[in-house]
Amino acid sequence: MSGYSGMTPATVGQITAVLGPTNTGKTHYAIERMLSYRTGVIGLPLRLLAREVYDRIVAIRGPSVVALVTGEERIVPPRAQYWVCTVEAMPQDTGPDFLAVDEIQLCADPERGHVFTDRLLNARGTHETLFLGAETMRGTIQHLVPKAQFMRRERFSRLTYAGSKKISRMPARAAIVGFSVDNVYAMAELLRRQKGGAAVVMGALSPRTRNAQVELYQNGDVDYLVATDAIGMGLNLDVTHVAFSSTIKFDGRRMRHLAPNEMAQIAGRAGRYQTDGTFGVTGEAEPLDDEVIEAIEEHRFTPLKKLQWRNSRLNFGSVRALIAALEASPEDSALVKAREADDLAALKTLSSLQTVAPRLRTSRDVRLLWDVCRIPDFRDISHGEHTSLLEQIFGFVHEYGRVPDDWLAGRIKRIDRTDGDIDTLSKRLAYVRTWTYVAQRAGWVDDERHWREATRAVEDRLSDALHGALTQRFVDRRTSVLLRRLKQKESLVAEVNDKGEVTVEGEFVGRLEGFRFRQDKASSPDEAKTLAAAAVASLAPEFNLRADRFYNAPDTEMDFTEQGGLMWGEMAVGKLVAGDDPLKPRVEAFVDEAAGADVAEKVTRRLQHFIDRKISTLFEPLLAMSRDEALTGLARGFAFRLVESQGIIPRDQVANEVKELDQDARGALRKHGVRFGQFTIFMPALLKPAPTRLRLLLWALAAKFDVFPDSPPPGLVTIPALEGAPDGYYDMSGYRLAGARAIRIDMLERLADLLRSQDSRGGFEANPDMLSITGMTLEQFADLMSGLGYRAEKGERVKVKAVEAAAPAASETDDAADKDAAPAEAEAKTDEVKAEEAPAEETTSTDEAATAEAATEAPAEDAAPEMEVFYTFKWAGNRGGNRRGGNRPQGQKQGGKPKGKGKGPRRDGGGKGGNKPQTYAARPPRREKPIDPDNPFAALAALKDKK
Repeated sequence: MSGYSGMTPATVGQITAVLGPTNTGKTHYAIERMLSYRTGVIGLPLRLLAREVYDRIVAIRGPSVVALVTGEERIVPPRAQYWVCTVEAMPQDTGPDFLAVDEIQLCADPERGHVFTDRLLNARGTHETLFLGAETMRGTIQHLVPKAQFMRRERFSRLTYAGSKKISRMPARAAIVGFSVDNVYAMAELLRRQKGGAAVVMGALSPRTRNAQVELYQNGDVDYLVATDAIGMGLNLDVTHVAFSSTIKFDGRRMRHLAPNEMAQIAGRAGRYQTDGTFGVTGEAEPLDDEVIEAIEEHRFTPLKKLQWRNSRLNFGSVRALIAALEASPEDSALVKAREADDLAALKTLSSLQTVAPRLRTSRDVRLLWDVCRIPDFRDISHGEHTSLLEQIFGFVHEYGRVPDDWLAGRIKRIDRTDGDIDTLSKRLAYVRTWTYVAQRAGWVDDERHWREATRAVEDRLSDALHGALTQRFVDRRTSVLLRRLKQKESLVAEVNDKGEVTVEGEFVGRLEGFRFRQDKASSPDEAKTLAAAAVASLAPEFNLRADRFYNAPDTEMDFTEQGGLMWGEMAVGKLVAGDDPLKPRVEAFVDEAAGADVAEKVTRRLQHFIDRKISTLFEPLLAMSRDEALTGLARGFAFRLVESQGIIPRDQVANEVKELDQDARGALRKHGVRFGQFTIFMPALLKPAPTRLRLLLWALAAKFDVFPDSPPPGLVTIPALEGAPDGYYDMSGYRLAGARAIRIDMLERLADLLRSQDSRGGFEANPDMLSITGMTLEQFADLMSGLGYRAEKGERVKVKAVEAAAPAASETDDAADKDAAPAEAEAKTDEVKAEEAPAEETTSTDEAATAEAATEAPAEDAAPEMEVFYTFKWAGNRGGNRRGGNRPQGQKQGGKPKGKGKGPRRDGGGKGGNKPQTYAARPPRREKPIDPDNPFAALAALKDKK
């Protein structure tokens, strides 16, 4: 970057070098001075520190007047007054009222020193200039900037050597410093195992990741910080002890020992403001020499006599002239020529390429190539790979004036992934920094704002993912927090959310299921002990509060499961166990021992109240009958049998007892809702779903089943037969097994009422009412009847179709006048049904007309008859002759008079009629209501009155 050569001496204000050790408030002083002017620029050594200072100034003056400019980030509001920058990104020729450069001692740094030296020599504010740094710079500044004034600032606290400490004995609020990624990770892993974890801070981290990691440390989630020497550059942390895990570092060229002033810069992070700090070594680091210790404690170091320098007055007339300017030697003895930097090496390589050299025709081309060469190698790849990328970018910008959007989007898309481990995410972050740098260059992309936002968004996502990966690997936050609280013997605060998740001091430790704590899985036995201790110490108040809420909760919040569990909402709080009486089960509460006996007793008592009230409510008719003193004799004995069987008894089991009951006894029982059915004696009120569910549960408890059978779904008339169902299951469910299905006992009694009027000896067919009651198909009904003791005989016959009336006279005898408002289609269908139900004479004439008409339309051989299946049901005789109607002869109703042998109306529409039993009647059949053609049982109408 060229210097601030455009500034004339007449515009140069006061120059002051504010020197002193760390923790002297130099940066704070510079910020105060800058804000006292209308405009200002401050250059800082790290992007991380620049972001920290930017946030501080924004908090004071607001974002509308503060700019942040680094290599990869650019936030410049239209009315920017104060510029916070990295030293390399400080704006040129802005003429600010105030200018400051922090950590000016970096002028001696082999890699970046020439940039700081250029700012020392050329950067000035029109009213005031500050250079902040170590006392070692005094002599050099005095030599190179004769007009500079000096201000000495003393450290606010003392810094003392504490010797060597093992990680296991490392004091809290300590920073362990390493100089390689592997060393940093190893220290962090060791701290996680022994101390609950550590935050990680490295210069390669993005500001977002670094801030998130520092926040872990600052807010007390972890007590330890593992960092590189990046923490020595002005980052303000609450550190009381700094431990060096090594005193050797790689400086980009070779491994070397840290100089005492470099160690002091890092150790000085310990003890902020007026809090004293200590420093020492750990791990494999050798103890420090006495001379080094004294120098650090007394802040006395060898003055810097040589500063790195590179010519900033560049000549862009040609590549050769530019290289010559960059390789020029300084004239002052206090300056030494900086070693060849990456940008100069890239310039030499690219300018010699056949694809680049022909394009360097003007100074503008040379300047563009130099700008491209200054793209940092964030990825830390080989020189060849880096220059290959620079060659592509130069070609795009030189030929098209910009980097193509699709090319840039493809490179960004490849790294926009948040999966992978720490190393993978770190590499992607380094890659995206390259594209962020490109997007920040004016005129290199079409939509600068879009690409800046796009690269920033990718960097943020990767930063968050890296923070998560670092935290997951190196921080056992839960153990760290709980151990610290337990050691401090502070009362732990437990919280339980609506999902039952238990957090202690914000850390998830397990789940509270009712009154039982389910501890989260631990990674080690020590962690398991910590979790258990924290839970016991913190959940006692929660158990008592929850027990009070449960005891006062209404019954509507509680329920029982079909396996005997007792629930409070979705939480299992107990179970039912068999008692001495099936209607009086006992409860067993699920309560941890840690909750205490009082909580267990309170929960047990409330559960017993709940189940007792549930039984008394759902079985109220049954219990009321058992308490009725008006029932005496046989009636009382039968009532006792009903109570024992919970309101349902198959009639064949008590046939003799029923015979012995007189009408008065039966009437007394009927007053309590007892119904004496043909198949079952039962109480209809207890057939509802809720009593049925409870009855099955109480029956299974008393029978001591290992697995309780489920209750049938509510509202079903029939259910499939269950394989392996225990004896008594269907009775307790309110069903009777018949064939492949079981039918509900109240619907079975309704069916029995219909069957009484049928000729069970001669045979009968199912009518729509029977099928409607059972909700079955004809085949299913046949199987059901077989299960009830009937023989079902299957047959086939020609299906008789309904024929439309040919003339209005066919319906005049019916009450069609009442249907005059119905649609014509409905009238026609009604007439069809009525034609079927009319006396034989009318039907015959209509059928003959229809047959004659059909005969004229098609040959007889082409009309194949449509067949239908029908069943004839006859009593199989396995109940003797006691079934009502079962012994009556054909043509005679039970208790009626003989009807003779006169022919009744034929039901087969004029056919032979030998396919089905004949029914005789003394009067024409009763005219029935026409069937709605939309009724799902309309198709079964023919089964009732087929001719």
